[in-house]
Amino acid sequence: MIDKRVKSVADAVADIKGGATIMIGGFGEAGSPTELIHALIDTGVKDLTVINNNTGNGEVGLAALIGAGQVKKMICSYPRSSHSKVFPELYLKGEIELEIVPQGTLAERIRAGGTGIPAFYTATTVGTPLAEGKEIRSFDGQEFVLEYGLKADFALIKCESSDRLGNLIYNKTARNFNPVMCTAADVTIVQTHKLVELGSLDSEAIVTPNIFVDRIVEVSDPVIESHLIAAGECYP
Repeated sequence: MIDKRVKSVADAVADIKGGATIMIGGFGEAGSPTELIHALIDTGVKDLTVINNNTGNGEVGLAALIGAGQVKKMICSYPRSSHSKVFPELYLKGEIELEIVPQGTLAERIRAGGTGIPAFYTATTVGTPLAEGKEIRSFDGQEFVLEYGLKADFALIKCESSDRLGNLIYNKTARNFNPVMCTAADVTIVQTHKLVELGSLDSEAIVTPNIFVDRIVEVSDPVIESHLIAAGECYP
């Protein structure tokens, strides 16, 4: 019997080692696996490379992971947002690396990594500092920049519903980067709001099929990041 459930968020991330590359789903707080991130903080592993849309907000979730000094490099589209303070401070001190990737290019790099496409050309960064040092080719008279697919050792994902096999359904826009990240990691770890019986998910509504999922942990009462930030909370 295939059963990908684990008992706790701590068990789910227990084998993540220092130096790992980790994709973390979410667009701001939407779809962010905060409990898995906090469990990762508790492990104390360092020298992580994290791929995410942004660099976290306040002092919880991804921002807390960065603030704990566990991330050596961020690959993201938005290193600074309305409530981000941890990453900008560390970056200005030269204590963390940054690779900025336009949002559409970031999504495509992850998708490419998940489908076995090593690289592709895009016109997005032509003529900008982000194209410096990269291969440029011309197709039909237009210049394009070579970008490489992204893969990771682990992906931390949040979904709305899952069965024990790992079939996933997301909550509206909370799906954002989560589905493509599931395909591009060696090990995909999922926190689900609801763990449901086999056969109760509409097969036509399943976004991520179980073949891309390795571990599932139920978090029935997930924290709301914006509420924590408003209350001035920090983790740990």
